[in-house]
Amino acid sequence: GYDGAKADIWSCGVILYALLAGFLPFQHSNLMELYRKISRGEFKCPHWFSPQVRKLLSWILEPNPIQRITVAKLMENCWFRKGYKHIDIPPPSPQPRTLDSLITDHSSGSWEPRSPVRPSYFNAFDIISLSQGLNLSGLFEKDLNQRDCSRFTTRKPASDIVSKFEQIAQTESFSIKNKDGKVKLQGSKEGRKGQLGIDAEIFEVTPSFYVVELKKTAGDTLEYKNFCNKELKPSLKDIVWAWQGSNNYTQSLV
Repeated sequence: GYDGAKADIWSCGVILYALLAGFLPFQHSNLMELYRKISRGEFKCPHWFSPQVRKLLSWILEPNPIQRITVAKLMENCWFRKGYKHIDIPPPSPQPRTLDSLITDHSSGSWEPRSPVRPSYFNAFDIISLSQGLNLSGLFEKDLNQRDCSRFTTRKPASDIVSKFEQIAQTESFSIKNKDGKVKLQGSKEGRKGQLGIDAEIFEVTPSFYVVELKKTAGDTLEYKNFCNKELKPSLKDIVWAWQGSNNYTQSLV
């Protein structure tokens, strides 16, 4: 099964290699050959890599997660510890409630307290998976046509993104909830399969660049697609940089 901690160690190995070499450890013009190299851990180190870092990278980029080096062992490595200074991070102090957090927003017809926007974070592999050529979701999802999900990129701050969804909720008579970077929209009209429900999750790529993922959580699929195409997407045009599938979507992530 998938082990996030082990995968993160491998990701750090790719980043370390790229920082030291100036290029990626696994490269090939043929995509399937590239996957084969990654799965077998086939890579070569430049001549300027020291023996210590070569050995460390071989442990980090080990394709078998069971045999891959752990964080504890990594931090004991002599190459890693050279010049290393431990920093004690104090525990976060409870944040005082602000006036903004106490103000309730009833413009959309629902009395939900406004909460601070805390978007999730995109890592390097999340970004890679958004590329059509490198997206491996087809290996795990049986029917890609059944995915009621779309994404767009934006340069607007998270607070502006949430405000835009609040405006849409008011115009389209949706109730809205915002918590931890996820906006939940709930329709008031009864459709073929009940009320339409939509989640919009905000992911931070950089402090000035975000990816927003839209997903149907309730209601009829056809009604959802019609709403997105005729109402939601036109209403979001002021904040959207590029929609997934457009020519400049992948370029905007680079």
